[in-house]
Amino acid sequence: MHEEDSREVRIAGVLRIDPLANPTYDGSTLRPIIPSETNGGQTLGGSSPGVSVILPEERVLHLVGELTPKTILADQVPFGPGSFSVIAGPCAVESEEQLIASAQRLRTAGAVALRGGAFKPRTSPYSFSGLGAAGLEALSAAREASGLAIVTELLDPRDAELVADTADMVQIGSRNMSNYPLLREVGQLGKPVLLKRGMSATVEEFLFAAEHVAAGGSDQIVLCERGLRHFDSSVRNLLDLSVVPVLRERTGLPVVVDPSHAAGRAALVPPLMS
Repeated sequence: MHEEDSREVRIAGVLRIDPLANPTYDGSTLRPIIPSETNGGQTLGGSSPGVSVILPEERVLHLVGELTPKTILADQVPFGPGSFSVIAGPCAVESEEQLIASAQRLRTAGAVALRGGAFKPRTSPYSFSGLGAAGLEALSAAREASGLAIVTELLDPRDAELVADTADMVQIGSRNMSNYPLLREVGQLGKPVLLKRGMSATVEEFLFAAEHVAAGGSDQIVLCERGLRHFDSSVRNLLDLSVVPVLRERTGLPVVVDPSHAAGRAALVPPLMS
């Protein structure tokens, strides 16, 4: 522990101590950290044998940093090692008839979960923003008719219990990945959470959003890559597939990919899935 610029930095953990390179190291040469060894918020191990980096506590993933792969269940639908679970469905719930017909066709095609928005975030306040509670009733009817698990989005903490009563997995969309009160709220619902990456979010920001959910009370989180905002209008978003192995280096949480939001065109979805 040391003090630098009148700010106390508490060291929470030492990463990547290599016992093979230092089989007899007993810690006797550890010494106080000095300011010249810090770099961009990281404190370098310097001359302490076997230590490559020490992180201040605020940069440590205490709850979602466990690397052992996890399996998350949404109404018995597995997400994790050895499973290939497809979530599909309309962006927004428009009617019960439309949703039931879609759910039955998706079940036949091999999907195991139905995604549909009863509450929809829109850029324009004049765009269709979902059916609300009526949309949740339609989702319940579609589950009854098809047997598919239900994934739907939570936008407002005031609707948390209402959404949780219907959803088998609660979605936090890209626009709300950094809505920290909402992340804490969804963590308290006792439901699995599908957390979508923000459209401009770094990997670290994405992981700390998951940490907020876990700090709210639930580590039953599935991470979803859905594409990043970029400069080329030929596709809606840039699908960042490289983030999948990068996330697996940092967390054991399951990772899924949403090719439809990335591409914005139905014809591009099958090749992106292959």
